[in-house]
Amino acid sequence: MELRHLHYFIAVAEELHFSRAAERLHISQPPLSQQIRGLEDELGVKLFERTKRQVHLTEVGKVFLERSYLVLAQLDQAIEATQQIGRGEVGRLAIGFVGSATYTVLPDILNVFREQFPAVELRLHELTTQEQIQALHHKQVDVGIVRSAIIEPGLRVECILQESLVLALPETHPFSAQTKVSLSALADELFILFPAKMGPVFYEQIISICQQAGFRPKVAQEAVQMQTIIGLVAAGLGIAIVPASLQNFHRSGVIYRPLQEQTPKTGLYLAWRQHDSSPVIRAFLSLARKTTQLESNRDDT
Repeated sequence: MELRHLHYFIAVAEELHFSRAAERLHISQPPLSQQIRGLEDELGVKLFERTKRQVHLTEVGKVFLERSYLVLAQLDQAIEATQQIGRGEVGRLAIGFVGSATYTVLPDILNVFREQFPAVELRLHELTTQEQIQALHHKQVDVGIVRSAIIEPGLRVECILQESLVLALPETHPFSAQTKVSLSALADELFILFPAKMGPVFYEQIISICQQAGFRPKVAQEAVQMQTIIGLVAAGLGIAIVPASLQNFHRSGVIYRPLQEQTPKTGLYLAWRQHDSSPVIRAFLSLARKTTQLESNRDDT
């Protein structure tokens, strides 16, 4: 028995007329009659009562019609579910992200993704860049949003945001009266820095721009999370150079000032396993690219 036999049977059962059923199926009547007789022979039952003028379903035929509808409905559901999986519309997705991404691209990406893929279960993990690298390798997360263009075997990265660096100061700091602050004026200040071992690229970027200004920063405290860094600045323990998006983190006792010198920008990057072809991951990457591109275009205007 093949699926076409069920379609043939249903057409005859609904039309109760072999000629009309054959026309509906775009086949001639004799082959249709042969297929129905063959189906009855295979089942060992009579599905139709036939006379010269009328065709009726037998009681067995009525039961087989109900079951045939169920079989085709289940097949349609199986096809739809398979296609949804292939389009990345169902499944699970574990996303790693650095804390600063919550003040830039991450909320918009998640909002749009949830709208378009409501059946995908999202699991979010706030991790440093180094922690995300390890989590990707161990398949603990599927996609990462990291703070540097990492070069790591087996992983791919793609920039989705470039932003300037700004200075975070206690609001009572003497430099708060300035509209811009020169890096060279910070030589005697105490700095709160991101740990080198947790984010070596971003750490080295801060060290490098200070050295270009003629000094190496004096480290008063290290903190893993950007929110913690800002909290320590608010407490008056030092100053910090942070991504401009941290200005969206409103914390009393802290003000932000642009740097007078031109400094290299810091980036946010998508990271994922190079050979992972999961449809859900592909869907997330595609949507993240589109969403951040739209944000970039709005910023340009």
